[in-house]
Amino acid sequence: MGAPDRSLKEIEEYISQHLKGKGILACSGGLDSTLLAVVASRVAGDKLLTVFVDTGLMRMEESGRVRAIFDRYGLNYRIVDASEEFFSALRGVTDPERKRKIIGARFIDVFERESGEFGAEYLLQGTIAPDWIESGGSVRDTIKSHHNVGGLPERMKLKLVEPLRDLYKDDVREISAYLGLPTDVQPYPGPGLAVRIIGEVTRDKADLLRAVTAIVEDEVRRAIPPENRPWQYFAVLLPVSTTGVHGDKRTYGGTVALRVFNSIDGMSGTFTRLDWELLDRISTRITNELKEINRVTYDITNKPPGTIEWE
Repeated sequence: MGAPDRSLKEIEEYISQHLKGKGILACSGGLDSTLLAVVASRVAGDKLLTVFVDTGLMRMEESGRVRAIFDRYGLNYRIVDASEEFFSALRGVTDPERKRKIIGARFIDVFERESGEFGAEYLLQGTIAPDWIESGGSVRDTIKSHHNVGGLPERMKLKLVEPLRDLYKDDVREISAYLGLPTDVQPYPGPGLAVRIIGEVTRDKADLLRAVTAIVEDEVRRAIPPENRPWQYFAVLLPVSTTGVHGDKRTYGGTVALRVFNSIDGMSGTFTRLDWELLDRISTRITNELKEINRVTYDITNKPPGTIEWE
């Protein structure tokens, strides 16, 4: 889209033209929606309510981090704990596409409730180009339904506004840096840990994967300076148990896969060749600190043929 100041003005003009009344903004705490929240707040002021939904599928201390950013930029916001709704809706569901669509529908339920209280007619989302490209439609094949595109219900009371729709991740980072927003926040999927838990999603599995993820993020951040860090680094909980040894006892525990990935725009990229000593530390910490896990694997798949996320 060009220089960040010009791109910023285009986004602000789009919001001014399309937001004709009160709106709520769906913010996941990721780069895209956080950028939109800050820019839209500058344009709309108190006409806009930014809503962060705690689905129970967030990373460690995510709500606190998001709250700090909202406070720093003076946003009008609300944080909603809807975790029980999401876990109940996902009970027994194993198909990745169904997960995404269920999560998208639950988000809309929450946003419509909040919009009713606020008197909003519009829903602003941080949808960017890879989201709608991968979600298919028209002549495009569906790679995966992003919860904010393919996961939306056909009938929705709110009017949808997507000011970042033509941007890619590198555009978002550039504009965020221009505004002084943190740019070292790695991309995080809207469905959260649900698409990193292969099989049925439960609160216990989410708690376990949240702890694994915290270890991965901590070790990578300690070992690699911000300017050299990979695009994404996370773990996937597999529906696989294997034999192992803790001390001198035989165990039968869970398996996680580490996914560390380099990309510019999220559309394609390569797995990261992490230092073996760093991988060793990550694996050792996971298996020592979390007795439910006794095996750690490393994903060496590029995109294509794989996607960044496993589901």
